[in-house]
Amino acid sequence: MVRIVIFMAAVSLLGGCATRQAITALDLEPGRQSPPSITINIPGLGPCTDNPDRSLRFDASQPINVLVHGCFGSSGQFRGLAQVLAFHGQQSACFTYDDRAKLAHSAAALRTAIEQLAEQSHVPQVTVIGHSQGALIARGSLTESTRTPHVDLRLVTVSGPFSGIESARTCGKSWLYPLTLGLLPLSCYVATGPKWADITYSSRFIREPGALTDQVASYLKIDTDERDTCRYEENGRCIEDDDIFSLAEQRNSLVEDDHRLTRVEVQAGHVEIVGDKRVAPMKLIAVLQEHGVVRPTEPGHASAFRLLLSQIYAVGGK
Repeated sequence: MVRIVIFMAAVSLLGGCATRQAITALDLEPGRQSPPSITINIPGLGPCTDNPDRSLRFDASQPINVLVHGCFGSSGQFRGLAQVLAFHGQQSACFTYDDRAKLAHSAAALRTAIEQLAEQSHVPQVTVIGHSQGALIARGSLTESTRTPHVDLRLVTVSGPFSGIESARTCGKSWLYPLTLGLLPLSCYVATGPKWADITYSSRFIREPGALTDQVASYLKIDTDERDTCRYEENGRCIEDDDIFSLAEQRNSLVEDDHRLTRVEVQAGHVEIVGDKRVAPMKLIAVLQEHGVVRPTEPGHASAFRLLLSQIYAVGGK
C-alpha cells in the first residue's frame, strides 16, 4: 500500500504540467517597435527566443512586457506572443528559470531581474505576464516592493493554480510522511525537484500568498475553463486532452481579494490559451486587447496580422 501511494504521488506530480511544443527561432521580427536604444544583460532576462545570446535590446523610453513561462517551458515557447506584441509596437523580454526550483526562489529572482531592468534602463512601465506555474512566480515576484519605486508595474496571470495543484495533493499530506518512512516526500522531490513543497494545497506559498505591492497599478487574472478541451486529435478522436487545471485549482480568495484585480474566465484549453504550433492564441489576444494590455489591431493592418499569425502558428484563425 505504501509503495502504491508513493508511486501514484510521483506519477500525478509529473502530470501536473503541460508539455508544449516550442516555437523556436533565433530572432524576432521587429514589427512596429521603436529601434532599440539600450543593450543590457540581466540574469534570467533575455529575448523571447532560444538564441544563446541573452542580451536584451529595447527602447528604454517605452514600456516592456516580461513574459514568464510555465513548467517544461523556455523563452522560445513565448516567441509567438512576443511576436504578436511586436506587431502592435510593443516590446517584450522573457524570464527563464529552473522550473524544478522552489517557487519562492524563482519569484525572488524575477523580482531582482525587474529591479535591475528598471535601474539600468529607467523603463517607465513593466507588465509581468505569467502562464501556469509562471503565473504563481509572476504574482509572487510582486508581493514585495522593489528597490525602484519609480517604475509602474502591471500584472497579468493566465491559468495559474493558485489553490495548489490537485495532482500534488498526496505530497501535501504531511501525516503520511512518517507512515512512508520519509519515502513520500523523497519521491515528490525526485519527481519535481524542490518546488514540490510549494505547489501543494497545504504549502505556505499557497496558503499565504501575500498582498501585491502598492507599486502594482492593475492585476488582470485570466482563468481558463479547460473542461472538454483537446490538445491532439486523430481521426476525430481526442488523443490527449488540454485539461490541466480546474477552475477550483485556479481560484483563491486570498489572491482575488484585491481592488486592483479584474478576473476574466475563458473557455479554453491550458495550452490553447497561450498557443502552440497548432493553434494561435486568439482568445488570449482578444482578452489582452479588451483590457489594454495589447494595443488594438488597426483596421488597415488586420490582413497583415492574420498573415503573421499564419506564419507563426499552423492555424492562424482557430
